[in-house]
Amino acid sequence: MADGSGPYDIVVLGGGSGGYACALRAAELGKTVALIERDKIGGTCLHRGCIPTKALLHSAEVADETRESATYGVKARFEGIDVPAVHAFKDKIVNRAWKGVQGLLKSKGITIIEGEGRLAGPNRVAVGSEIYEGRNIVLATGSAPRSLPGLEIDGERVITSEHALKLDRVPTSVVVLGGGVIGVEFASVWRSFGAEVTIVEGLPHLLPLEEESSSKLLERSFRRRGIKQELGVFFEGVKTTDTGVVVSLANGKTLDAELLLVAVGRGAVSAGMGFEEAGIAIERGTVTVNEFCQTSVPGVYAVGDLIPTLQLAHAGFAEGILVAEHIAGLNPVPIDYDGVPRITYSDPEVASVGITSAQARERGHEVVEFTYDLAGNPKSQILQTQGAVKIISAKDGPVLGVHMVGRRIGELVTEGQLIYNWEALPSEVAQLIHAHPTQSEAVGEAMLALAGKPLHVHN
Repeated sequence: MADGSGPYDIVVLGGGSGGYACALRAAELGKTVALIERDKIGGTCLHRGCIPTKALLHSAEVADETRESATYGVKARFEGIDVPAVHAFKDKIVNRAWKGVQGLLKSKGITIIEGEGRLAGPNRVAVGSEIYEGRNIVLATGSAPRSLPGLEIDGERVITSEHALKLDRVPTSVVVLGGGVIGVEFASVWRSFGAEVTIVEGLPHLLPLEEESSSKLLERSFRRRGIKQELGVFFEGVKTTDTGVVVSLANGKTLDAELLLVAVGRGAVSAGMGFEEAGIAIERGTVTVNEFCQTSVPGVYAVGDLIPTLQLAHAGFAEGILVAEHIAGLNPVPIDYDGVPRITYSDPEVASVGITSAQARERGHEVVEFTYDLAGNPKSQILQTQGAVKIISAKDGPVLGVHMVGRRIGELVTEGQLIYNWEALPSEVAQLIHAHPTQSEAVGEAMLALAGKPLHVHN
């Protein structure tokens, strides 16, 4: 055994959200852990995803509020975006979090191995010529940006979110291919920074996985902001020119822009990693697992973007913890993925937890719904935001879904998460007193209405 490297109780391949959460929880439970990472601990979320994009979105919010300052009686001049300073702000946040998580792992006695790991058998991971043995192996190799067949990404004119995060300028114009979370967030940032933006989405709505009414509210807000949308239209092709790109659509339209951002989703990093050779079942690139994240090979688990669950950092954290506890024999409860909150941090934000009204009907629920317009919520008026809180409830039963749109509304989804996961009845939530003036009152007002005692409801 090279350099005394095993057998560990757990060898984790990949140090992103799922991998490092698993390592931390396992170490807390007294297990010996080796964590293998080829790039930087923290993975996509910390370095190329959640954290840097939210920092950009905050800069974008400040830009908008500066432009609109006269509305609030404040005299300020918007002089433009200092792109290097925006990156410095973002990188400072990322680096601080990165140092924090490295320190945490070291303090728990976890062995961190830098290098490209590959599964070399059911309980062996190879890093170069070294072999690390684990009684259990946890695969957490994450995901990478996808493209479409025949669509070449050159990193200059045709880019992914990873290039967009390092862009040294505000583009004059962008076509965003894909109206999911990543596309919508970058469209929001660039519009706030002053770019002309068009989103192209093959499905009929932006954020097609959200409640349709939420998508429509976002589309309306984006139109007001001057973000153009080509919905229900497929991409045909792109030509690069001296000045940018010409994007052709299936409806015969062409769009000229400086850049094309390809945001058509992320694919699991599973090819060439030795998974199939070790007998691990893979379907359409993702690793097949049961409710405890166990693969088809005993003692091998998989978590995070590698498996066909929600591609969210917090889902990855939960899966990593679940696996550590399962290995330790704690008998953890499987994750209810409907109860995992989802937020798009555009302006306005879109947040949800639970199921959509379409899903509720498909599952045979008789539902009652109530939508509370933020026009009736004083804090939302102070923030100058428009949107709504929609509650979907089983008739004479618990709340099944909470769907919200509005500036900063993402912070409210936590209450929705408790309501959904604790199977609360609208009448039970209606008894709780919400602080005034807060945006959370919109949830309280919707519950009062569903409980048959509406307060500040105009309709």
